[in-house]
Amino acid sequence: MDPMHRLEQLVKELNEYNYHYYTLDKPKISDKEYDVLYDELVSLETQSGIVLPDSPTQRVGGELLKGFKPHRHLSPLWSLDKAQNIEQLRSWNGRVQRLVQDYNTKNPDTPLPEPGYAIELKFDGLTLNLTYTDGQLVQASTRGNGVTGEGILAQVKTIKSVPLTIPYTDGTIEVQGEGIMNLSVLNKYNETAADPLKNARNAAAGALRNLNPKVTAERRLSAYFYNVGYSDAITFESHEQMMQFLRDNHFKVNPYISYFQEFDDVMERLAEIQENRDKLDYLIDGAVIKLTDIRTRQVLGYTDKFPRWAVAYKFEAEETTTVLNSVSWNVGRTGKVTPLARVEPVELAGVTVSNCTLNNVGDIERKNLKFALGTRVFIRRSNDVIPEILGKVTEEADGEEIVYPTECPSCGYPLEERGAHLFCNNKMNCKPQIVARISHFASRDAMDIETFSDKTAIQLHDEKGLKEAAELYTLTYEDLIGLSRFGDKKAKNLLAAIEESKGRDLASFLYALGIPNTGKSTTKMLADHYRDLHRIMNATVEELVELPDVGLIVAESIVSFFQDPFIQASIEKMLSLGVEAKAPEEAQVVVTDSFFSGKTVVLTGTLHQLTREEATERLEALGAKVTGSVSKKTDLVIAGEKAGSKLAKAQQLGIDTIEDEDEFVKLLQLK
Repeated sequence: MDPMHRLEQLVKELNEYNYHYYTLDKPKISDKEYDVLYDELVSLETQSGIVLPDSPTQRVGGELLKGFKPHRHLSPLWSLDKAQNIEQLRSWNGRVQRLVQDYNTKNPDTPLPEPGYAIELKFDGLTLNLTYTDGQLVQASTRGNGVTGEGILAQVKTIKSVPLTIPYTDGTIEVQGEGIMNLSVLNKYNETAADPLKNARNAAAGALRNLNPKVTAERRLSAYFYNVGYSDAITFESHEQMMQFLRDNHFKVNPYISYFQEFDDVMERLAEIQENRDKLDYLIDGAVIKLTDIRTRQVLGYTDKFPRWAVAYKFEAEETTTVLNSVSWNVGRTGKVTPLARVEPVELAGVTVSNCTLNNVGDIERKNLKFALGTRVFIRRSNDVIPEILGKVTEEADGEEIVYPTECPSCGYPLEERGAHLFCNNKMNCKPQIVARISHFASRDAMDIETFSDKTAIQLHDEKGLKEAAELYTLTYEDLIGLSRFGDKKAKNLLAAIEESKGRDLASFLYALGIPNTGKSTTKMLADHYRDLHRIMNATVEELVELPDVGLIVAESIVSFFQDPFIQASIEKMLSLGVEAKAPEEAQVVVTDSFFSGKTVVLTGTLHQLTREEATERLEALGAKVTGSVSKKTDLVIAGEKAGSKLAKAQQLGIDTIEDEDEFVKLLQLK
């Protein structure tokens, strides 16, 4: 037989057997028979030098990788809103019912169906996003920040329940799932492991983010899939249809998915899952409830963070008791000094716990922990990675005292008590603050200085005396080449990355500054609204509280931050060194009598006939002012596909909306 033909035959046969064994759990041949065929394939590949892309020999793990490369998802991976109890879950369902009824009242000719529900297990592993083009697995990545993840194709190929090729060959799709380590596999692994793994969740996440794919292969991971996040061709009418598509294309779909029309049935099913969770061979930390009708999902859309048509029901947190051994105090980026409890190691929800959260001195007092050292305490592992201490087992003050520091544990500077928190105000000479500020400034969502790490920040502080982010822009080749771990290439790469960061936009720069009580959405809103750094620096509390989602505390934080002489000097230094921190240039208005002339317009959702930037430029050329947030001053909201909270807010305020892209394009005079 022709060797190439035999290669293709063996690959096809072995992949079929793998599918029945690892995905369907229904083996078609014995392990011995499989091994004979597998060995024949290895021999043929060695002799011919040919390895087909979907050969099962590619699952053993290849060479050590140099690093993870960023991968931008074709469609965002959304987080899920959480319900901690039945009341919150019923509140979510109440909102769903109201939104559906409101839509049906306004659209009697095309009503939405009564909500139906799908319930899926919420796996405790690592989210995977797989990209297939014309039937071939071409990329796999982590979730990352939902927009950009890390490429882990080599690692994911080692998971035998992940198909390397699929029957669907009509274009590109993205499929989401969860990489997990079965508990039985973990136990067997630990029987012979020199360094036993503590829990299945960390074992799976650590394997998938290991630069050595052979380590991933040794962990014998599995994966379940539950969503088609992107497709350039196929569409679905229901969740059931989507799940069947996944099954038909050889993806492993968890058999415990359930469908109901009545919400009370959903409640009963959740109770059953929680009762039987300990019988499963993998970790779950809850269940996910989704509306089954796809058109309803499209109508309900998304908030800034979550789909309105799905919610994660978190199981009641698991609790245990252990001994509180000691409390250490850590200094953060803002100078806040927070306590960290060291406890006697204890197993909790599949994890060995030795550190626990104590938020502040007020938390210690409130939980009767002031005299708790050496005593037994309740701890709970809830949504946080680090569990929290709930309180003492006994009410008596029968332990040693937790002594609150009066001086910074790092630099010795006198601490200031503000409310329930302690602060070190020694911004210029307190190492943990300096290092954390510089690291945050260089992070991906901020100035995105590639190759920069926490270790780099520590080294630059210790060996070059860096005390603020502005000094990054004064570094020279001579400064870096003399440092340990810095060769010619590394020094040049870092300097090039720092130089490139000078062009980051205003929103990224504001976030990089680390303004207390503000996150990415707030800094972006400030950049979109003011479009000038110095206008933001000079804004008053009265002005700021008029902006969307800015309350008094946030407004005062912003004003206080920019009034700090240290911050002002640092910003001016960066600007003088070439940092641009500019909003995109506003287009010159050339038309004053169009439909959009004089209107304040907000764009939201996805447009297909032109990009967001193109739409903005065209609107501004037609006399509109385009802003990033909806307020009472907004005249018009243009809503594309998957429009979220901005559209909902516009509807609540009675603001005019355009939800038909064809109509929008015609008004732009492009058709």
